Amino acid sequence: MKKQITVLFLLITTFTFAQIDKMEPPFWYEGMSKSEVQVLFYGKNIAKNTVSVSNNVVITNVAKTENPNYIFVTIETKNVSAQSLKFTFKNGKKSFVKDFEIKKRRENSANRKSFDTSDVMYLLMPDRFANGNDSNDSSPNLQEKANRSLPGGRHGGDIEGIIKNLDYIQELGATAIWSTPLCEDNDKDYSYHTYGQSDVYQIDARYGTNEDYKRLAAEMHKRDMKLIMDYVTNHWGAEHWMFKDMPTYDWFHQFPGYAQSNYRMSTQFDSNASKRDAKYCMDGWFVPSMPDLNQSNPLVLNYLIQNAIWWIEYADLDGFRVDTYSYNDKDSIAKWTKAIIDEYPFFNIVAEVWMHDQAQISYWQKNSPIGKIQSYNSFCPSVMDFTLHDAFGNVFNENNAGWNEGVIKFYDNFTNDFLYANPSNLLVFLENHDTGRFNEIYKNDFKTYQLGMTLLATTRGIPQIYYGSEIGMAGDKGKGDADIRQDFPGGWKGDSNNAFSSLGRTSVQKQYFDFSKKLLNWRKNKEVIHTGKLTHYIPENNVYVYFRHNDTESVMIILNNSLGHQKVNLNRFQENIKNYTSGSDILSSKTIDLKEELSIEGKTSLILELK
Repeated sequence: MKKQITVLFLLITTFTFAQIDKMEPPFWYEGMSKSEVQVLFYGKNIAKNTVSVSNNVVITNVAKTENPNYIFVTIETKNVSAQSLKFTFKNGKKSFVKDFEIKKRRENSANRKSFDTSDVMYLLMPDRFANGNDSNDSSPNLQEKANRSLPGGRHGGDIEGIIKNLDYIQELGATAIWSTPLCEDNDKDYSYHTYGQSDVYQIDARYGTNEDYKRLAAEMHKRDMKLIMDYVTNHWGAEHWMFKDMPTYDWFHQFPGYAQSNYRMSTQFDSNASKRDAKYCMDGWFVPSMPDLNQSNPLVLNYLIQNAIWWIEYADLDGFRVDTYSYNDKDSIAKWTKAIIDEYPFFNIVAEVWMHDQAQISYWQKNSPIGKIQSYNSFCPSVMDFTLHDAFGNVFNENNAGWNEGVIKFYDNFTNDFLYANPSNLLVFLENHDTGRFNEIYKNDFKTYQLGMTLLATTRGIPQIYYGSEIGMAGDKGKGDADIRQDFPGGWKGDSNNAFSSLGRTSVQKQYFDFSKKLLNWRKNKEVIHTGKLTHYIPENNVYVYFRHNDTESVMIILNNSLGHQKVNLNRFQENIKNYTSGSDILSSKTIDLKEELSIEGKTSLILELK
């Protein structure tokens, strides 16, 4: 009889234990400055239990919501060393235990070095970069299956494909990788971009495993490269398990249900904006398949903070790029950002602020003189320089100088740097995964590519390049996003052209790659480019001249955007040329005397290390 009772008790315990379907975070770390951790437990009627924890660990709060399938238990870990804790759940005479591990933290984790102006960031879309493991192209647990013949389908690129081609990225001269999101996206179709995430603690099985992501970071660190996670705070996907069974009605913004964002980010700081317009910008959904997260709900905000910190610790990350930053509740996203920077003082975060005015972009950077007007500080160290991107998109088709045409647009862009708290910490780019392809805009004109890349690599800020442009890849955004997100040639077995290999590149791909490699590897060791002052001169005849200089070194950059030869009067630049007598062009390896006049071919750039 006693045995029967014991067996019955074990059956009850096992059955009750099945109440826990999710525990997030799945573990935590010792020695965090954010010492309180709120553990979410999810399961059928889990909230009907009382909770305790072992080893004299203090529970500081237990939060229950209108949904009995959730319970949020906050514990204090300040003096808790690495160990396994036990949460005991009790409902009447029934009880069960769930283990929760406190792991040892990496040494000096809080002071990790992040990406900065010494880096060149390589943006790739994992599904379209390389398929290193074709056994995970589809997953039985995820709806969309691999179909490479479908432009907007899953093509099979994965983390293993990135790892296998790290040598290629390193040879190119890039020092950091920004990959579009890798967490699970279980949408029925168009899930390849992975911005509609369905589980933010789990790498999408079609990309690999959490361990694979951790291994990617480790392999990059062996090469002194940095891994930047694309983090999405504004929305999840409609297939997210928490959207299907919401912890609270206001976990997502409700109107009730769906309402479209008006995309007018200026309402966030417009003193004349109506409350309705501001609400529909912040709270409206980006698209119907992406429910908008309500960061002003403390449970939501804390969940997002902990998730971000967990990934930094778990995968040993080197930075974040935050998607649709300016669509978030601005006070809540500032709290999210500050919490991460408080934990990691040297961690860099770059915000996507897709606006077309320097003052409006500046508003979102940490310590912005514009934000200060409204007593607002986002605490976000870096923002994306979309106004420079706008100039890149049309300057090189404006062959004749005008008051507002040609390279004067570059000059005018940089004249507004006084609006930024830190113009050196802007992400500068020709293009990205959402914009028109630079090589498509300019019809694969190699000289134009050289002009664009020269400016990108030598101006202030952190350069970001988009995968494939370095081999001449193009794509027409007018045909849809899939056309600007094509597969990298050679990333799949059976590809007729392998551009990852020097021997496999076509003559055109080799021309693009060799130029890019030379330029970016030169930049890698040039502190004067990383941190030197930028001094520029008003363009004449569609020729733009600027200098990067410090106390010991000076580099003169000349961009001739006109179609024909131009004579450049060097007397104009005497305050920077000083006593230098010649310049070594890093592109052609020629030495140029710095006499009164310099001749430069049409649609040509020079990068002169002054001697």
